[in-house]
Amino acid sequence: MNSIKKIMIMMEDIEYGFLNKKGQNIFLDENIEDIFSNEYYLMSPKELLSKKVGVCWDQVELERKLFEDINIPTKTYFICIDDKEKLLSHTFLVYFKNNKVYWFEHSWAQEKGIHKYKNLQELLLNVKFKFIKSHKNEIKSPSKVNIYKYDKPKFNISCSEFYNYIYTQEKIVL
Repeated sequence: MNSIKKIMIMMEDIEYGFLNKKGQNIFLDENIEDIFSNEYYLMSPKELLSKKVGVCWDQVELERKLFEDINIPTKTYFICIDDKEKLLSHTFLVYFKNNKVYWFEHSWAQEKGIHKYKNLQELLLNVKFKFIKSHKNEIKSPSKVNIYKYDKPKFNISCSEFYNYIYTQEKIVL
């Protein structure tokens, strides 16, 4: 079995969500957006491996580390709707191997897997299409969906600090 498939198998131990200080997964609460905004912080890969519960933001940082450990080049992306009332977003990791580009996806259940593309533009357009389709009731205008390429952030930053960091990164024009 190749090392990339081993990473996906390792990620299967990680559940989607975020544990509050009481150890409860806040994603089971109906007021998730308010709670998440106030309680979330970006976990380190080590903390995520210990807690085994994290959102896509946390999972991508673990994936980044695991790919670095096997010397496979990656880029990380943040897709979001530019709407101050909703926190619709997703982060994902892209890796490059044998002149192909791959979307490595664990946290987005409907898209979980390793997806191969001819080039990065095709990949990003496909992720954007799927993101819009999966949030068709919340996204009023596809033009308000943006993608940012971002470098490794600091750990233990809050939700708003993470967003502020992302907005300093490279906005992708497709």
